Amino acid sequence: MITICPLFSGSEGNSIYIEDDDLCFLVDAGRSAKQIESTLMKNDLKTSIKFILVTHEHSDHTSGLRVFAKKFGVKIYTSKGTIKALEKKQVLNSKLEYKAIDLKGIENEKIKISPFEISHDCSEGYGYSIFLKKSNVKISICSDLGYVSQNVLDMILGSNVLFIESNHDLDMLKNGPYPQVLKDRIMSKQGHLSNSSCSEILPKLVESGTSKFILCHLSSTNNTPEIAYNCAISSLKNYGMEQGKNFELYISPKKNVEEFKICI
Repeated sequence: MITICPLFSGSEGNSIYIEDDDLCFLVDAGRSAKQIESTLMKNDLKTSIKFILVTHEHSDHTSGLRVFAKKFGVKIYTSKGTIKALEKKQVLNSKLEYKAIDLKGIENEKIKISPFEISHDCSEGYGYSIFLKKSNVKISICSDLGYVSQNVLDMILGSNVLFIESNHDLDMLKNGPYPQVLKDRIMSKQGHLSNSSCSEILPKLVESGTSKFILCHLSSTNNTPEIAYNCAISSLKNYGMEQGKNFELYISPKKNVEEFKICI
């Protein structure tokens, strides 16, 4: 059985747990090692993590990476550009085991990991499509990107489960308290995906076979779970698609204290 559990989501930290029998791994480690470990235990999840995939070097995706990886002896995989950035920030050092992966990805008898480039203001950000061979399930993580390119869309089509960013409501952002330079950064093609940009691609993904969506990286200032959820539902309804019938839509919690898991 596959267990998928979003541990943290948002600007305060991001981390996703994925388990397929004895294969357990994380995507990002953006809270302290202590918080990640306690949240794993709270959700009755294993701490025997085999590896961590890192999307990019920003602290809300890496703040617990060094300590967690050292404590549990976990190998780290990410892009060459992200490794250089994390070495410069002294998050990665010679005491840790880490390896650069390119767009060819990595594959063994249990799993195939296919990275794809994302448009974000970082060194070399990746999203990931992960194919679990035993269960024949594709899980994709698509966050921290200013827009969905054709290549990104091609990579996530056919995902059974998709984590997709729904960061902000445009009106809330434009009329909110952020300085204009930060608003411009978020709305740029190297920023974050808005509710509307996220929602407009969901029907095509349902048509490709995606049955479970988890909206992630919601802004606490420029969004609400209700607004993001309703925007997505409205877009899907316009194509005659219904929650619980054609798809299942969830919101990734900021911190998973309610034991929210998806089991397949």
